[in-house]
Amino acid sequence: MTALPGFDDALAEVNGQSIAYSRAGNGPPVLLLHGFPQTRAMWHGIAPLLADRYTVIAADLRGYGDSSKPQGADAYSFRNMAADQLALMTELGFDRFHLVGHDRGARTAHRLALDAPKRIESLTLMDIVPTHLLLDDLPKDVAAAYYHWFFLAQPAPFPETLIGHDPDWYFETCLTAWGGCDLDDFDPAALFAYRQSWRWPDTIAAMCNDYRAALSHDFKHDAADLTRRVTCPALVLYGIDGAMAKYYDVPGTWSDRLTDMQSRALPGGHFFPDLHPAETAEVLADFLAGLAGSRPDPI
Repeated sequence: MTALPGFDDALAEVNGQSIAYSRAGNGPPVLLLHGFPQTRAMWHGIAPLLADRYTVIAADLRGYGDSSKPQGADAYSFRNMAADQLALMTELGFDRFHLVGHDRGARTAHRLALDAPKRIESLTLMDIVPTHLLLDDLPKDVAAAYYHWFFLAQPAPFPETLIGHDPDWYFETCLTAWGGCDLDDFDPAALFAYRQSWRWPDTIAAMCNDYRAALSHDFKHDAADLTRRVTCPALVLYGIDGAMAKYYDVPGTWSDRLTDMQSRALPGGHFFPDLHPAETAEVLADFLAGLAGSRPDPI
């Protein structure tokens, strides 16, 4: 079963990892990065619309989906995950590209834009506040809503064992609780792909290591870069009914980190790209079309 119908699926051996991706379309390259607990299938309703005007690459982060799953938290810093995606785009022959991420993919994208600014045409971040901000000044309400950051980061095999007893139940509660929705609201094929991935013990361990790395590595990396700014055009999108919008001025959290920023609230909660793909694709396409060198008609 293909991750994205109408796309070509492949594996790239880059940066010491096997990175799974799907590709379709022609035009300026756009790299799409999914979040937790999903796979590149989350772009099912967005990628085909963009592929009419862009070369679209949707990739699985290391540890997720069909990509390789190295052991240990050290492997899962956003810096390492970003290096995979940069190497993938190099392998595919794209020197510069538009970068779009949701959730963990957005955090990876932010790190990639900091580490390789000359490679990024534009940056789109979906439903996150900066990692350092979230961890450095954590209100109790946010801690309660985003408890999984600290549950998943507990030493192995504690969270792996608990989740492994019923991974569908655990991860589906993540989808419905953060999304303010029902499972029936998700595309059946995408939900099937998520389940096929998160049922693997190696994927469960990798996702826990992703969150362990946030505390052990990413916070320090971001602390060292607090005075740096991403200067490419940037778009910040967030779900109007999500926890981030409830507890933060989401655009305001990025105003001192992105020098050329637009922002937009979209309907729904955290998983608005899954539940409202047409609206998300339209806003993203409008943003991309307004940038120099990328001017197809908006969707």
